Amino acid sequence: MERTTPGGSWAIPSATNACIIAAQLACLGTFFWLASRQDLGWWLVPLVVGFAIVMNSVYSIIHEAEHAMLFANRRANDAAGVMMALLFPAPFHLIRQGHLGHHLRNRSDDEAFDLYFDGDSKLWRWLAWFGILTGFYYLTVVIANPVLVVAPGLLDRRKTRVEEHVAVDRAGKAFLESLNPTYHGLIRLEAIAAIVLHVAIVWLVEIPIWHYVALYAAFGFSWSAMQYVHHHETERHVTRGARNLWLFRPIDWIWLHHNWHRTHHEHPTVPWIHLPRLAHDDGVSSREFLVWRYLRMWRGPKKATERVENKYAGRIIN
Repeated sequence: MERTTPGGSWAIPSATNACIIAAQLACLGTFFWLASRQDLGWWLVPLVVGFAIVMNSVYSIIHEAEHAMLFANRRANDAAGVMMALLFPAPFHLIRQGHLGHHLRNRSDDEAFDLYFDGDSKLWRWLAWFGILTGFYYLTVVIANPVLVVAPGLLDRRKTRVEEHVAVDRAGKAFLESLNPTYHGLIRLEAIAAIVLHVAIVWLVEIPIWHYVALYAAFGFSWSAMQYVHHHETERHVTRGARNLWLFRPIDWIWLHHNWHRTHHEHPTVPWIHLPRLAHDDGVSSREFLVWRYLRMWRGPKKATERVENKYAGRIIN
């Protein structure tokens, strides 16, 4: 299957992606087995670093599935997305809607986390911002699994009455308003499956709980810290409001060119493998070092000087 843009056709690398998934699962199995050793000592440090790198690659695979670019066959695409998201752990059909909604809301007033507006709770905006920088954002995604199992009604914006809390969490309101109720039951089942899988991993592989926590804490911090680094202080535009960054070439490849982020936002239907060439064709060659941009984020959110309407407000994600 090929995705067509004004610049040409871009095939989905289904076979390559299948091989990557197999390699990721093999690596994660090895990491879990090594983490089961009681006498790791300082070897736990490189283990958690390696785990974080591989899990961010897993997230890149999930990201391709969210855009239906992992496999040409849609059923295979979604099945693989669900399977890999369980390792995150998160319901695929929830984070998929969140991510596709992000592409619609990007840099609007409904999703500009590095800014605060008149009427906002400045304290809340600062807390949310540092939650992103320190990994707390990832923790909220993980905690959502048991919460959604026992209280699935929280996904229903009519029951949560989010309109009463616009000034507190504008982004949360926009997110809830975009959710498709068709997926609520499936999201709950995926949340249950995620919990069962991780309990089984810890129990069957006999991983000491603190080793398991260390693995996912390292991943959670790195994932959360990068969730807005590509959009920090960018143009208030839904597609141009992103940056192409770089880290190190091997990691950029392991992360499936996720750092070619502006190119992705401008061409969200083009699979990962084509992004560098597409950026070259677009004449977009400059990239900033990801670490420097992350460090700049610690200056905190700034007061907004302009308003940008979310033109897709209320749109339900299919």
